[in-house]
Amino acid sequence: MSKKKQNDMIIRKEKPVESEKNVKMRQRFRLIFEILATLAFSALVAVLMFQSVTMQESSMEPTLSVGNRYFMNRIVYRISEPERGDIIVFRTNASDEAALHIRRVIGLPGETIQIVDGQILINGETYKEGKDFPVISNPGLAAKPISLGSGEYFVLGDNRNNSEDSRYGDIGIVNKKYISGKLWFSCYPLNNIGFLES
Repeated sequence: MSKKKQNDMIIRKEKPVESEKNVKMRQRFRLIFEILATLAFSALVAVLMFQSVTMQESSMEPTLSVGNRYFMNRIVYRISEPERGDIIVFRTNASDEAALHIRRVIGLPGETIQIVDGQILINGETYKEGKDFPVISNPGLAAKPISLGSGEYFVLGDNRNNSEDSRYGDIGIVNKKYISGKLWFSCYPLNNIGFLES
């Protein structure tokens, strides 16, 4: 064989074929890794976004019962504003030691709220709620018009005549910076599991 032909020849070594056992082992490791990564991501999202809270007051009965547990969405109000009818979780001040309260948003920033003859007036017009809440017997501070500034919300408990809420000085107007999140899912008791309706 001539030198030229020898130079033109390329000797190729074929890679050994990977055994079927190694391929299956690698696929298993990949599946396990994907499952663990998914679980870790889910746990991180749950910690950052959701928090479990227990209803400790009768102010939202019969909508929410004392002792029941709910998930609160902690992110929603960082990207949007509370809406009328939302059930929110809030503190009365910036202290982490301050108790969490759960109430329904009634008045929004820029509105004027008043309670006259048991009826809620928003900017002078009667607010008709979609649910059958009891007529309010004590208007409290809302006997006179209450004007809400930027980032201020007027809240009421659904148990209208047995609720400490924006009608009283201990709760008063709720500032957005003290709102911890929105109640959105019932997780206990088991027969009550499901998304909450506003």
